[in-house]
Amino acid sequence: MSSFPRIEGAILTTGGLALLTLRGFWALLRPPWEVRGWIAEAEQIGWRSLGVASITAVFTGMVLALQTAYSLPSIGVKYYIGTVVSKSIVRELGPVLTALIVGGRIGAGMTAELGTMKVTEQIDALRSMAADPAKKLVAPKLAATLVMLPALTLIGNFLGILGGLFVAVLQLNLTAGFYLNDVLESLTLSDVSSGLGKSFFFAYAIAIIACYNGLNARGGADGVGRATTDTVVMASITVLVIDFFLTKLFHLAF
Repeated sequence: MSSFPRIEGAILTTGGLALLTLRGFWALLRPPWEVRGWIAEAEQIGWRSLGVASITAVFTGMVLALQTAYSLPSIGVKYYIGTVVSKSIVRELGPVLTALIVGGRIGAGMTAELGTMKVTEQIDALRSMAADPAKKLVAPKLAATLVMLPALTLIGNFLGILGGLFVAVLQLNLTAGFYLNDVLESLTLSDVSSGLGKSFFFAYAIAIIACYNGLNARGGADGVGRATTDTVVMASITVLVIDFFLTKLFHLAF
């Protein structure tokens, strides 16, 4: 036995994730494409996550506006609420919070689905029929996540800025035109592109981790539960780590 089982396990997991990444993207590029599966997954991942993503974004924008205005009243920061809220939401809070909240939901669902199929030997049955699990199961989930998470991020950005508008008008006695003009003057294309770019990396990480843990679940219902918990923890930590390095990279690039 290895003297460092955790290190060995981390290396094996990293290798497994890399291999599944290659298989998943190759399955995406190789016809025939499972269009119906992609649409079904997009509906499950995107439409059914819209509610929780919207509520998170709106109240994040509202809280950010309130905290900024009430924490620094002496320097008149309330007149720059549009700048603070829009840049914070679009560059950082929108992509990260959407990935954490929505990613936890969809990641757990993917792992539970694939884990149940694994422990009930349905995946082995697919292989016995010469069907590739990466093509039938992983590729649709990966494609849908890569499309829907950035879309939810864009919607969340808009709703977060709208939440800041509510606070600016109702609590801080600013006009809607003043707030929106500040937002439009402060936001740049680099702000939007950097935040949106992050969401694609987050989507990839969430989908691959969820599929990997599901395909490697063992031990019946208890094993599926452990795999689901591992997915939520791993995906959340990975999103935060990726966000740090992407923030530094985009800061240098833009």
